[in-house]
Amino acid sequence: MTDSAFEPLTVTYEHLRHSTDAAELSEFARRELPDRSDQAAFSRATALLEAVGGNPNTPVEDREFLARTMPFPNVLVKLARDPEASVRQAVAANTDDKNWLVGRLTKDPVPEVRDTALRNRKTSWKMRLEGAQNPEVDAATLDFLATLGTEIEEGAPAVLSSMVRRAVALNPNTTAATLDKLADDPSAEVRHAVAKRRRQ
Repeated sequence: MTDSAFEPLTVTYEHLRHSTDAAELSEFARRELPDRSDQAAFSRATALLEAVGGNPNTPVEDREFLARTMPFPNVLVKLARDPEASVRQAVAANTDDKNWLVGRLTKDPVPEVRDTALRNRKTSWKMRLEGAQNPEVDAATLDFLATLGTEIEEGAPAVLSSMVRRAVALNPNTTAATLDKLADDPSAEVRHAVAKRRRQ
């Protein structure tokens, strides 16, 4: 391939989007980005990464690398739809994500992706609450959600965080150990939910 710097962006983009050359795609995925001060080169590079990230011929480990390290929504949106769960999980863990994108991944059909998204600090309180209410969410993630507003994110909105902890207390997947912790919760609503759960 000729030096892509001399090709129109659309030509290079379409080439990379359809390329079957794994080595070429891998090289683009790992290429150092130009300095942000060179806005034209920087914008071009991030646009091309979108093409690379969205190409299923890009090696999985390179798509995972982009999913973990990229702060750019255009690239992450492509990777959030990746057929490989490991790539979507890497997006779900990326704390540069936009909250709407992490929120989408809290609904992923693969439990590991869903649970990773629920642990991302960019996840909205609405999505956290829905996760805490979901009977398919695993016990470890529920244990994490049970600490929001008390042990972690102590500056969190009291009403919202207590709603999440209350939902955890009522979730059938919540372990006895997590319930014991929530039995001493500062919120009366959470303590009442624990008592209700124990009566069931």
